[in-house]
Amino acid sequence: MRIAQVTPLYEAVPPRFYGGTERVVAHLTDALVELGHDVTLFASAEAVTKAHLVPVRDQAIRLDPAPLKSDLAAHLSMLSEVRRRQDQFDVIHFHTDMIHFPFFEDRAERTVTTLHGRLDLKDLPGVYKRWPSFPLVSISDDQRRPLPFANWAATVQHGMAAHLYDFSPKPSGYLAFLGRISPEKRPDRAIAIAKATGRKLKIAAKVDAADRAYFEEQIEPLLDHPLIEFIGEIGDDQKSAFLGGADALLFPIDWPEPFGLVMIEAMACGTPVIAYDCGSVREVIEDGLTGFIVQSGVEAIGAVSRLPTLSRAAIRQRFEERFSATAMARRYVDLYDRLAMTGPASVSLAAE
Repeated sequence: MRIAQVTPLYEAVPPRFYGGTERVVAHLTDALVELGHDVTLFASAEAVTKAHLVPVRDQAIRLDPAPLKSDLAAHLSMLSEVRRRQDQFDVIHFHTDMIHFPFFEDRAERTVTTLHGRLDLKDLPGVYKRWPSFPLVSISDDQRRPLPFANWAATVQHGMAAHLYDFSPKPSGYLAFLGRISPEKRPDRAIAIAKATGRKLKIAAKVDAADRAYFEEQIEPLLDHPLIEFIGEIGDDQKSAFLGGADALLFPIDWPEPFGLVMIEAMACGTPVIAYDCGSVREVIEDGLTGFIVQSGVEAIGAVSRLPTLSRAAIRQRFEERFSATAMARRYVDLYDRLAMTGPASVSLAAE
């Protein structure tokens, strides 16, 4: 099958540091090539991929040192190039939210659009009512709740390349927080859990400009404690050691998380996850097997004491069964084939 993958241009593919969507696209693209498909990736020039690369920008936007740049212009230029080559593909798989809708309305049935973000935003319902012909993929069933009327073709949960994550059978005695410093990610909860349990907490997280004030006012004062170590943003090459050394990943979110990639990255290392019951968490974590799902700080503190009851080998096995890049790619191929034969009909291709 001839497949185009169209990624956002904010991060490299895969990202050098923090980044979710572009990382998933990188792993999906390579897995599709390994399954024997003819794949073309539209991305910035520094992409590392097994597919045919069509470079549409000299580098990803976030780490581009240019003081003035237009993300809209960059994406419009990319979509124009995809449109110019559209007849070369059996399916065009977009990961660019809805910006491509006006340009590909005449061939929507030959596209797949995976929505990677939260969907409870004021202006979104009008867009998905205006362009109802595009088959949409959710990354969790919970993600769909704000837009139940949308043209959902499937739920396909994320997967990651298993070989990039080393299994760690024995942790090094600390708790981990990995991701982004923001109010909805609740690093303050992670710090409180660590202090209450007397466990060291290592925080590897980026601080966006939009969250700088929150970090400086709410989080930075909490870091002055012997149990808390703030590392900053880390890349893929550091994740196995960081996550594999942890007794558990703390995922104390306070928002409708569409998926939560860091949860399966921890599982790939054999590390259990203690997660607050929000968004997709119940679709990713199997309580009592790959981690613990909690409702409060008291429950999270209690979960820390129960970590020795979990098997790190079993956690890695469940990652390989449910969340490998190959498993994700096969679910997408099933969807591509079904849409080509029968047209959209919503199903769940989530991992069992």
